[in-house]
Amino acid sequence: MEPALEEWVENVRMLTESAGAVVPADGTLARVRAARFTEPGFSREVWATIVEMGWLGICLGEEAGGYGLGLREAVALTGLLGKGLVPEPVIPATLALRLLEQAGADAIPGEVLAGESVLLAAWQATPDGIDPRAGVEVADGRLTGTKIAVAGGAGADAFAVTTPVGVAVVPCDAEGLSVTPLLMHDGTFHARLDFAAVPCAVLACPDMEASLYEAVLLHAGYLLGLSEQAFEITLDYLRIRKQFEVPIGSFQALQHRATEIKVQLELARAAIGAAAAALDLRQDPARARMAVLRARTRAGGFARLVAREAIQMHGAIGYTDESDIGLYAKKALVEAGMFAPEFRLKERFMALRDAAAASATVPETAPAPAPETAGAE
Repeated sequence: MEPALEEWVENVRMLTESAGAVVPADGTLARVRAARFTEPGFSREVWATIVEMGWLGICLGEEAGGYGLGLREAVALTGLLGKGLVPEPVIPATLALRLLEQAGADAIPGEVLAGESVLLAAWQATPDGIDPRAGVEVADGRLTGTKIAVAGGAGADAFAVTTPVGVAVVPCDAEGLSVTPLLMHDGTFHARLDFAAVPCAVLACPDMEASLYEAVLLHAGYLLGLSEQAFEITLDYLRIRKQFEVPIGSFQALQHRATEIKVQLELARAAIGAAAAALDLRQDPARARMAVLRARTRAGGFARLVAREAIQMHGAIGYTDESDIGLYAKKALVEAGMFAPEFRLKERFMALRDAAAASATVPETAPAPAPETAGAE
């Protein structure tokens, strides 16, 4: 095994073992159930454990207080969190830290890395928007506008708000800021932020899209994890549920549908792995971002597919709160809509593809012809 690959495998193994502190090995969802429909939708005690484990610093450089690992390790972790339906806002917190890291290591508040404060990224302006600069404007040191879909925002102490000129850290109790909790279908809470001339200091963020694409990939990993666990629960049900005195898993029609899910699972896993490797190996930025968009599109579509098929195979009981698969189906429907819908991601993918194709086909400038020398007749 190559040294780099061996190191990556060992890192993933350690992360998998550490996940047991938050994701029960037996798959019980008692803690997740208890947090539903109660603001802020997650546990501050569990959040302290997450910070203590160092999960928020996986992608941060060592100079910023992180571990300097790669997206492959981070995606493996978010997949484990997805399997356990962990409601704590790990991904928006990671995005917030990565945004501030671009502004310099000193920009990251020490209390955030210590777990004493929850800092979450607020980047989205509209449900189908993927421009982190949209929705707000800064004039004379005042922030005005709206950001939406801040997962876990009801429990945040501060927000890293993306603006047209950089990133602003805004406390949750800042004058002029209104935080509106929004109850989601799965029992968690998002938040809408309305800024009415909120005083702010903006930090330069040279390439906030780079951090956003990382978060999109981490979210794809979360979707893959919850979908994979939902599939496993469904397979177990097919083995034990009987009709006509035989397990329904022996029915050929259901076997074909399960096989299709398995194929899509492996395609999504491969796409996510390829995108993580592209970012870690610092490949061509445009092609790496295309890989991220491809992976997130596959993961979102796969999550919806598993949710539909799981309910079909379980029957009506699958959508009840008493059934664990119902929690996974609802979570899939909520999470699949995060970070913009698939049609927007596809539009961005095609724009990047067309731009790459155009740059590859632009002919080189031909040298100017030498002036002719007039010959004497």
